[in-house]
Amino acid sequence: MLSRALTAKSRKSLKNEDQDPQQGYTTSSFNDYEDCIVGFMQDLALVRCGHDRKCLGCEEGLSHLTLRGVLRGSVGVIGESRLGMTEKVVLLGGKVCAVKRFRKVSSGSREFGKRIEHLAKVSEKSEYLVPVIAYLYAKRIKFVLSDYYPMGSLADLLVGARQHGHTALDWNQRLTIVVHIARAIAFIHEQYPPHDKKMQMNVHGSIRVCHVMVNIDFSACLSDYGFTQLAEPVEIANTWPMMKSPCWQQITPYSDELSQKSDIYNFGVILLDVLAGPKGLRMTKGAKEKKEGLKLEGGSEFFEFAVKEGKERRQVSRVLDIAFACTNAKPEARPSIEEIYCYLLEIL
Repeated sequence: MLSRALTAKSRKSLKNEDQDPQQGYTTSSFNDYEDCIVGFMQDLALVRCGHDRKCLGCEEGLSHLTLRGVLRGSVGVIGESRLGMTEKVVLLGGKVCAVKRFRKVSSGSREFGKRIEHLAKVSEKSEYLVPVIAYLYAKRIKFVLSDYYPMGSLADLLVGARQHGHTALDWNQRLTIVVHIARAIAFIHEQYPPHDKKMQMNVHGSIRVCHVMVNIDFSACLSDYGFTQLAEPVEIANTWPMMKSPCWQQITPYSDELSQKSDIYNFGVILLDVLAGPKGLRMTKGAKEKKEGLKLEGGSEFFEFAVKEGKERRQVSRVLDIAFACTNAKPEARPSIEEIYCYLLEIL
């Protein structure tokens, strides 16, 4: 974990790490932070986002957040992707946060700071986006500190029920989460001007089930808004620690394109995952005839939860229609998020 950096007994050279000579990046985990941090002679202060925000649950303001405080509060890795690693930390005073450490950042500190500050400013205007609290940009480590959600991600909840026997989400909980994701995307897609600070502000860029954070009341927020424009994805080996993350345990036919139509496609993938799990994800590449046949036959066995007759069945059927429309192979044929949200409101 991060805290190993503070108790390292020996100094290791970065030259000894596995490195891609063409890409210029090193492959390391949070357990290897000693390689990154042990060389620092003094503590580093995090840059807080927002002038008036306080660390909820703490007596200290965000200006007191430091790298050492984050390292000491490390609890464990909760997610990984090609962009970076996410770890849970408990700060002094009891505030629980999530740290997203990026694997490869090509922009300079000033440009990185401008971008994350702007993303944070936009995010705090919507209750359906995860707030960004602070960030750190140093020579050997770059990360963002954001709010933590005790229920974890939608991916955690889905995988927990499928593989570990946890209580599965019922339809009303799933529908609530879906509507909140749509509201988050709608907020992002209506951003104007669409381009600012050398960023495309009206696109999320990485909508995934692991980026949907769930509250204890099953309301949901979308995380990692704009993060694909802060860092570059890195190809990494599918090692065992990596495979522990729910996002790496399932087929993920998401689009990596930075566009609104790609966001819509990925929203459709989430809908299929919420409705039917792996069977639904396979539908993204299924023939149109199979989809039509599923709707005509009713397809109750297709869904991974019991569907009640009447209103609930009609709702499930309509959400499935939305999923198929969003994952249309032709981007121009996919609906806008405004159309999707209006359709969702009609079925509530």
